[in-house]
Amino acid sequence: MLSALTGIGLSSAAGLNAYIPLLLVGLVARFTDLLPLGEAWTWLEHPATLVTLAVLLVVEFLADKFPVVDSVNDVLQTVVRPTAGGITFGAGASTVELAEITGAASGAEAGSGVSWGAVAAGVLVALAFHVLKSLGRVVGNTVSGGCAAPVLSFLEDAVSLLTALLAILVPVLVLVVVPLMVGAGVWAARRRRRLPEEGPPAPAPGEARG
Repeated sequence: MLSALTGIGLSSAAGLNAYIPLLLVGLVARFTDLLPLGEAWTWLEHPATLVTLAVLLVVEFLADKFPVVDSVNDVLQTVVRPTAGGITFGAGASTVELAEITGAASGAEAGSGVSWGAVAAGVLVALAFHVLKSLGRVVGNTVSGGCAAPVLSFLEDAVSLLTALLAILVPVLVLVVVPLMVGAGVWAARRRRRLPEEGPPAPAPGEARG
């Protein structure tokens, strides 16, 4: 059960920022015993992987802070974030009995290779949160004229980091954090649907029309 919560939390975080949970998993696995990885996933803790992820995180961090650029980045990340979600969920699944996550019918053994059921689950979870994040960014940029992009991006990065940390350290809290993230995303989706209907604000009393 806890392993499934860890996977859900990590893949949810990847839906907001692909590189934060990936880098965190690699660092925790390399320098602590909190997240021992199966043989198929040890490449995540290799120094070359960690350096590459750190560089990509910096690029993502900067690109996501500017209007228009952030929208283009979100399109590119439609593939990257779900992939990261699948990797983080799969890596987490390699540390426990696979039946806890995918069920005994999968026929795979813990730590013996890639758990494709867990990877698929991570891809779907990350993709869902990526879509919700993209809708929220559209709403924020439309309402604020793009001024809210840096603030929203900082919040998304902070939530991604917090969710990934909780998923590893206190996975039971994922039961609280993830529903809150879903609620915020659903609100953004509904707000996005209403924007075209609301139209431009009405002129103030006495203001000239035309």
